[in-house]
Amino acid sequence: MLGYWKSAVAVPATGHAAITFEWYRSFLQLLINNNAQTWFGWLITIGEMAIGLGLLLGVLTGIAAFFGATMNMSYLLAGSTSTNPVMFAFAIGLILAWKVAGYYGVDRYLLPRLGVPWNARPRRGSGPPVVSPAPA
Repeated sequence: MLGYWKSAVAVPATGHAAITFEWYRSFLQLLINNNAQTWFGWLITIGEMAIGLGLLLGVLTGIAAFFGATMNMSYLLAGSTSTNPVMFAFAIGLILAWKVAGYYGVDRYLLPRLGVPWNARPRRGSGPPVVSPAPA
């Protein structure tokens, strides 16, 4: 992890740096200076496992896809592309299709219990009162 961060923040004498945004380079330098690699590696591992299990089992699919996209964007900002743009596009698609993305997973049973806006039905008598017009 430390080697990856150091190579990402390094500015070569010729060519361009891997990180385009100075604020992200400063963020990674802050992590390097505070020896965050000791606990950050575990955080990434646990996060990737939680995201993977959430997507595979269909548990809170939209939330898992959001955090997967956030983690993927972090890799993109650090300058490693690989298949990350494609995976980012898939994550955005899952976030936008959350209503149907968990149809075959646990979300099919979990989301109605949690209460989601697309299954909300007005209760009887919960609407505004109907006022009849005054007779002429």
